[in-house]
Amino acid sequence: MFPITYLLAAVLLFCGPVALAAERPEARTFSQQEILAEVEQFFGEGADGLAQVIEKAFRDHGEPNAYIAGNEVSGALGVGLRYGEGRLAMAGGKSRTVFWQGPSIGIDFGANAAKVFVLIYDLARADDLFQRWPSVEGSLFFVGGVGMNYLRIDDTVLAPVRFGAGWRQGINVGYLNFSREKRLLPF
Repeated sequence: MFPITYLLAAVLLFCGPVALAAERPEARTFSQQEILAEVEQFFGEGADGLAQVIEKAFRDHGEPNAYIAGNEVSGALGVGLRYGEGRLAMAGGKSRTVFWQGPSIGIDFGANAAKVFVLIYDLARADDLFQRWPSVEGSLFFVGGVGMNYLRIDDTVLAPVRFGAGWRQGINVGYLNFSREKRLLPF
């Protein structure tokens, strides 16, 4: 006969992973319908083209596990600056205020103010947001426009959807630096 310790070890070996998997909470995400309802509430019903932009992000990356709803201003004359503030909402129900700022350089001219809705994919913890996110962006609008680009670090993807007014044209490279507090220096 096997000693009792071997029997217990065998039970733990085969049943342990099942028990651990049952204890782990399932990663929660926002459905496309939830996000579209939030976008409509945030931007209003007059924002043409937003649903198509959101649908493209869902096709490209699936369901996000967080989002930011906020506002930003930016301007550039070869060298640009961007400042924003918004509310980060995690799928688990937690939320907090976040800020972002960043420099850019490129063939880019103009200024704009925008409402921004950032879809966030695979953000493990809210604290993982607070770093510099490299960005390449192009824009061309003369009164208002809708645009989206992707920022990526490892497996986490940010998809800022901007609905803005102003005059802006060009392309630039830079980064967005997310912070817990408002900063004047974009670095």
